[in-house]
Formats: sequence, structure tokens, C-alpha cells
Amino acid sequence: MTATAPEGAEDRAGGRRLVSGVLWNALGRGIPLLLALALTPVLVHLMGTERWGLFTLALALVGIFGVFDLGLGMALTRAVSERIGEGRGAEAPALVSATLWSLLGVSILMAALAWAFMPVLVGRVLRVPPDLEAEALAAFRVLAAAAPLVVINAALWGVLAAWQRFRAANLVNMPVSVFYYLGPVIALLAFDSLVAVMVALVLVRLVSGLAYAALAWRDVPGLGLTRPGFRLLRPLLRQGGWMSLSGALTQVLLYADRFLVGALIGLTAVAFYATPLDLVMRMWILPVAVAQTLLPAIASSFRSAPERTALLMRRGALIVAGLVLPACLVLVALAEWLLWLWLGSAFADGGGMVLRILGVGIFFSCLAFVPGTLLDAIGRPEVVATFSLVQAAVFLPLGAALLVLMGIEGAAIAWALRAAADCAGRFLLAARFYPPARDAGRALLPLLGAAGIGLAVMVPLPGLAAAAAVGALTLAVVVVLGWRIAPAEDRAALLRRAGMARA
Repeated sequence: MTATAPEGAEDRAGGRRLVSGVLWNALGRGIPLLLALALTPVLVHLMGTERWGLFTLALALVGIFGVFDLGLGMALTRAVSERIGEGRGAEAPALVSATLWSLLGVSILMAALAWAFMPVLVGRVLRVPPDLEAEALAAFRVLAAAAPLVVINAALWGVLAAWQRFRAANLVNMPVSVFYYLGPVIALLAFDSLVAVMVALVLVRLVSGLAYAALAWRDVPGLGLTRPGFRLLRPLLRQGGWMSLSGALTQVLLYADRFLVGALIGLTAVAFYATPLDLVMRMWILPVAVAQTLLPAIASSFRSAPERTALLMRRGALIVAGLVLPACLVLVALAEWLLWLWLGSAFADGGGMVLRILGVGIFFSCLAFVPGTLLDAIGRPEVVATFSLVQAAVFLPLGAALLVLMGIEGAAIAWALRAAADCAGRFLLAARFYPPARDAGRALLPLLGAAGIGLAVMVPLPGLAAAAAVGALTLAVVVVLGWRIAPAEDRAALLRRAGMARA
């Protein structure tokens, strides 16, 4: 298909295409994740606890670099998807070219500023042992220099998402992402240096970007070489600015606590807090797989097919809940045992309760992607940004206070409370600013409440038997509620497939 080929909004918002996109996006992130879980004990052993703490902070910086795109990457996906749905795909090459060149310039500037700031971060903000300061500074600066790669890769993925090329993109992404986790192991075995680890990560990002560009060339011939349509950027800059603010605040809310732990307690505490947090946040591959599929579909259909759009939101939320809740129940019930099996008794003792608490919060964090994606897709990113600003004002001081009073468990409580508030608030805002989705949001609230209460009750339970009983009851209640609110055509399809399976 070329950039000018028309495509109907109903086709782009179809249930079959949604499921296909979710499956490919989940596979593209899930397979490398399994390798990452297997290699984490190896990395901890090769690095040691303090260097592992630095490594987790470095990965957090990569996430923060994503805000350097001023929100233009996601805004580009939305704008191109809307044009395709309305039969205006011919405008896409000029818009893509202008976006890529603008992002390159901005990210280079921001990378230079990050490079200059690194001595302050390493020398004054974090409690880095003197013998690690030089290595930490060099490693963090390597990542800072690679910030443009992070930004451009995200934009190229956005181009592929706009054309719903999830199968091709993930077939490329899977083998490349394997080396995102295998590369650091090889670097440590060869050089025993955190700097070499960062160089390996940068090389993987480079290969990934070249692969995405080759795929995007099919839909946007002359990718980046077409005459840029900078006049088309004005609406993207407005929406992208709000998306950037929202993304920046989200990254701050997600990662500020580990920097607070590093500043107030130390790198060992960072390892015991950040490792469970990184583990639960791996579950984001599931809602991200759904959100990346929903965004272009909703952007194409929200004006011409509001009923289909509301159905997409309900389906997306049920898919996320069905995928995430069982994993959350297992994390809360078996937190200490899983950490012991994965990383040993020290991490089990130091981070077990943290993992239990975060296992509750991650459920709501994952569900929040669905209404947040709807608000972005309909062109209301300022709503998400404003709400994130309110959360930052409330939960950053709360997190610092609970950290001082209760240690890393207090920081985990603040994180979980914020995730629950974020989820509930986004559903309410989606209903307020897109009325066709109101009934879907209202129907989902009992399911969210039942899951949250069940998970929270499991956290303080001392024995596995009691936690398993509460978890089984919670899952049964949520399954019943989910079946009742699932679209009739989806229930009928599941019954047909069950009948054929029995036959």
C-alpha cells in the first residue's frame, strides 16, 4: 500500500485488526522480555549491587529521553492515522519529513544539555561511591549522546503504527531487541565496564532505527528526504507540546522515587526498590501493545464511527485486564519466593514487600493506558497533561514523606496510590471529554474496584494458602464482571470457538 491509498475508518477500527495488532505488539516485546528476566541474575552477578543500581538509573534515563521529542512522535501517529482514515494520506510524506527533521534538531540540543548536566547528577545528586564516579559519568554521557537515536526510533515506530504495520515492525523488532539484553552481558564479559554496556545498548538502538526506516520507506517513499511540510507542524506542535508535558510528568512520576531513594538512602536501597519496580513495569508490554494498536484505530474512527470507537475502548480495557490481572495476582501472592528464585535471598528480604505493594499498583497503571490513549487519539492531550500535573503536585511530596517515614515500602505505597488515582481519573476524564465512551467507562468501574480490593487484601496476608484463596475469588469475580460487560459479538465469538474446540 502506498501513502496515498485510501482506507476506511471502519476497516482500521475493526476488532480483528485490533486483536492482530495486540498479539504482534505483545510478541515483539514479550519474547525479548523473557530473555531479559533470564539474564538479569547474570547482570547482577557481573555488575555487583551498586553498579546494578547505576544500571537501573541509566535505563530510567533512557525513558526520560523519550520526552525530548516534544510529543511529536505520538502526535505524528495520530495525525497520519487521521489523514489515512479521511482519505488524505497524500499529505503524510511531507508531514513525516518535517517531523523527523524537527525531532533530530531538538534531540541533538537536548542531548548536549544532558551531557553537560551529567557531572551534577553523578557528583552531587546521587550517592555514587568515589571509585565508581568516573565510570558512572562516562556511562551516563554515552547514553546522553544517544538521545537522538531514542527520539528518532520512537518517531519511526509511530510512522509504522499509523499504517498499522505491527506484524512487519515486530518481526524486525524481536531479533534486534534480543541483543538489547544480550549485548550488555557480552560487553561485561569482554570489558567488565558499565561504559561498554552503554555502548552496546546504543549500537542496538542504531540497528533498530535503520530497520524501522527501511520498513517505513514502503509507506513513505523518500522518508525524510521529501520536501518537509513545516506548515503542517503547527497543530502537531500544539498537541505534541501537551503530549510532551504529559510524557515528562509521567516519567517524573514513574522514576523520581528511585532517584529520591538514591539521594536519601543509597544505591543498595535503589537496587532493592528499583528491581521490583522494573519487574512489575515489564508488564507494560501488555497495555503498550494494546495502546499502540488502539491509537491509530481511534484516531481514524472517533469522528465518523463513535460507537465503534467506544467499543474499541471497552475491548481494549477488557483485553488489558484479562492479560494483566492473573500476573498481578501471582506477583502479590508469591513476591518473596519469586525474588528469591530470581535473584537470591538478599533481594527477597529487601524487596519482597515492595514487590507485593507494586503488584497492586501496576494493575491500575496498565489499565490507565486505555482511557489515556483515547484522550490522546481524539486530540485532547492537554487533559492528560493537566491531570498528570495535579498528580505530580500531590504524589511527589507524598512519596518523599512516606519514604522518610517508612523506607522503600512507603515509596511503593505512594506509587501504588498514584497509579490507582491515575487510572480512575483517566476513565472519568475520557467519559467527560468523549461522551460516547461514557457507558463503557461506567461499566468497567465495578471490575476495576473488585480487582483492586482483592489485590490490596492479599498484600498483608502471611501465608500462601490465604493469598491463593483471595486471589482465586478475585479472579472469579472479575471474570464474571468482564463477561457481563463484554460486547455481545465478542461473547458470541468466544462461545463459537469454545464449541468448535469441544467438537
